[in-house]
Amino acid sequence: MSAPNGAVDAERTGRRVEAVLDRLARDGDPTATEAAEELVRALMDFYGAGLARVAALAAKQTDGPLAALLEDELVAGLLVLHGLHPWDATTRATRAVAALAGRPFEAADFDSATGTLRLRPVGGSGCGQTVEAAREQLEATLSCVAPEVTAVEVQPRQAQLLRIGPTRTRDADAEPRPAEVP
Repeated sequence: MSAPNGAVDAERTGRRVEAVLDRLARDGDPTATEAAEELVRALMDFYGAGLARVAALAAKQTDGPLAALLEDELVAGLLVLHGLHPWDATTRATRAVAALAGRPFEAADFDSATGTLRLRPVGGSGCGQTVEAAREQLEATLSCVAPEVTAVEVQPRQAQLLRIGPTRTRDADAEPRPAEVP
């Protein structure tokens, strides 16, 4: 599948491969299903080895081509898929959160034992629908760049107290002083 600009969309392609394999398993000949799954594994091994070599060669360069590869969503997704991405899950998840349009969240923490990424809302009160849309967008991105994240929790916004009325100053709390006579 292609994204609007003609580039391959890793998430859609992954879902497409899974759907075809599921359909074969459900409706196909068991021998053909096994052969299709073996073909997918062989291609994954082949492309994984090629990507490993690309990453190793790029890392040896002093002008930083690996950084450009890691910024490319498709290449980064393939590196993650093959366990070759040099950043840990927390770093990848935090960068995905920071890249969200409008930055409605910041990463609070990632629990690698449960796969839970906790987010803290930032900025104004925001519209619930917009926050939910941003969360859905983030979950779709995380499925490619940090599949270790299996759950996303948005922490409740901290209530901010608003003081209404005059504020008291230190002098207002002090004992009244007698007026000075000239």
